Amino acid sequence: MIIALVITQSVIYWMVRGPLATGQTVGVLVVALLLGIVTSLAAVIVPAWRETRDSSVRASRARLGRGTAESPIWERARLDLILLLVAALVYWRTAAAGYQIVLAPEGVAATSVSYGSFLAPLALWIGVGLLVTRLFRQGLAGGRAFVTRLVRPLARALSPIVAASVSRQARLITRGVVLVMLAFSFAVSTAVFNTTYNVQSRVDAALTNGSDVTVTGTTAYPAGSLLDSISKVPGVREARAMIHRYAYVGNDLQDIYGINALNIGDAADLSNAFFASNDAKATMQKLAAQPDGVLLSQETVNDFQLKLGDAINLWLQSAKDHQYHAVPFKFIGVVREFSTAPKDSFILANEGYVASQTGDPSREVVLIRGSIPPAQLAERIKPIAATVPGARVTDLGSVLKAISSSLTAVDLHGLTWIELSFAILLIAGASGLVLGLGLMERRRDFALLAAMGAKGRQLGSFLWAEGLIILISGMLLGFATGFGIAKMLVKVLTGVFDPPPETLAIPVVYLIVLVVAGCVSTVLAVLIAQRVSQRKAIEELRTI
Repeated sequence: MIIALVITQSVIYWMVRGPLATGQTVGVLVVALLLGIVTSLAAVIVPAWRETRDSSVRASRARLGRGTAESPIWERARLDLILLLVAALVYWRTAAAGYQIVLAPEGVAATSVSYGSFLAPLALWIGVGLLVTRLFRQGLAGGRAFVTRLVRPLARALSPIVAASVSRQARLITRGVVLVMLAFSFAVSTAVFNTTYNVQSRVDAALTNGSDVTVTGTTAYPAGSLLDSISKVPGVREARAMIHRYAYVGNDLQDIYGINALNIGDAADLSNAFFASNDAKATMQKLAAQPDGVLLSQETVNDFQLKLGDAINLWLQSAKDHQYHAVPFKFIGVVREFSTAPKDSFILANEGYVASQTGDPSREVVLIRGSIPPAQLAERIKPIAATVPGARVTDLGSVLKAISSSLTAVDLHGLTWIELSFAILLIAGASGLVLGLGLMERRRDFALLAAMGAKGRQLGSFLWAEGLIILISGMLLGFATGFGIAKMLVKVLTGVFDPPPETLAIPVVYLIVLVVAGCVSTVLAVLIAQRVSQRKAIEELRTI
C-alpha cells in the first residue's frame, strides 16, 4: 500500500505540475483517488464483516437449515447476461451512428466526448467476468468427471481425488480464474489499443508529411527538377514526384494532385481506408486506365450531387496566360485521404493529363522513401534542395513531433509498459493469492496426506492442477476478451484515428512477455506452496 501511495503521489505531482495541469485534470484525479480509497476499504471491510456475520451460531444453523448456499443476487438477476446485452446494444448503436470525438461545426474545430459510448467495453468487461464466474463455479462443482479426465495426465492414479479437491475448491479456483482473466484482458486490450493508436499516429504523420522525407517546391521553382539527383542519394530507396496545384470546383478552390497512379505507392502510403472502394490498388489502376479520370472527396460529391461516370469541369490555371480555364474530367471514385493532402476536400488526377491541359509539366513535390532513419536522410537531401529557391525539406520524425492538432499525436509507449507492469503484478497476485489461500484452508488435508506417506509429486498434483486451471483458463479467456474489448474501443473511437486503422496492431513482444510473466508467476506460486505443504507434517498436525 505504501509503494502504491508513493507511485500515485508521483503521478499526481507530474500531472498537476506538468502539461496536464488543468482544473478538470485535478478534479478527475481527486475523484479517482477517493474512489480508489473507498473501493480498497470496501474490499477489506465488506468480506471481513460478512465472515464475522456468517461465523455466528445463528448463521451456521440457518445455513444447515437451508441445506445449500443461495446463489448471489447478481446471478439470480442474470446481471451478467444483462451487461452483455447492454454492451452489444451500445456498441451497435455507436458503430451505426459513426461516433466522432472531434467535430468541426461551421469550420470551427471542437471536441465532443460521448462518455456513454464507453459503456460498451466496460459492460463487456464486467459482463464476461460475471459470466465466467457463473460458468466455472457451476462447471467445476458439477463437472467432476470432466475434471478427472482433464487432470489425468498430471495426477494419474490420483486424478479422481484431485478432481474431487478441485470440485470442493470450485469457488476459490473460480475467483482465481476470473482475476487472471481480468488481468490478462486488461493488459491485452490496452496493449493492442495503444499499439494501434501509436501505429496510426505514424500513419497520420506520414499523411501530413507525405513520405519519410518530402521536398516541397513552388510552381516557379518546382522540386521535381531535383528528382534524378535525389534518387542517387545513399539511403534513398524510392523517390516519386507529383504535381500540387489548385483548381476551382464551382466557386470552391481545392488542392489538386497530379500523380502517376501506377508508381506513386512506391514512395507514399496507400491504405485501402484512403478510398471509398476500400481497395487502393484497384482504384489506382482505374485512375491510370482513365486519362481524364478524377477522384474527388466525399464532401465535393455530396455538394454537387455527383454520380460515378459523371462529366465535370474543373478550372485549372494555364501556363500560357495564367488564367483559369475549364478542363473536362470524368468522376471515377471517391478519395478520403492522400499524402500531403488537406483533411477536407482535394482532387486526385493523372499527372500527364493535368500537365497537357495546363501546358506545364513541372512537378512541385518529391516524395522519398528511405532505407535509413528519416532525419538522417533529410540531412543528406538538404544540400541538394538548397539549389532550388524556396525548396523545403521535411522528415517524418519532425512532423510526428510537431503535430498538435491531432489526438493521435500522444505517444502511448510508456503507458503501455506501465500497464504491463500492473498486469504482471495482478496476474502474480491472483495466482499466488488463490493458491496460498487454498493451502491455508487445506493445511490439515495436506498434513494428513504427508503423514500417511504421500510423496511430493502426489501432493504437488493438487496444486499443479489448480494452478494450471487458473492460468490456462484465465489466459485464454483473457486474450479473447482483451481482443474483443480492443476491437470495440477502436471502433468506438474511430473519429480519433485519421485515417481509421484497417486492422488491429498486435504488440507481439508485449504479449509474449505477458504470457511468460503469467507462467513464471504461477510456477513460482505452485513451487512455494508445494514446498510449504511438505514441511514438518507431524508438527503441523499438532498445531491444528
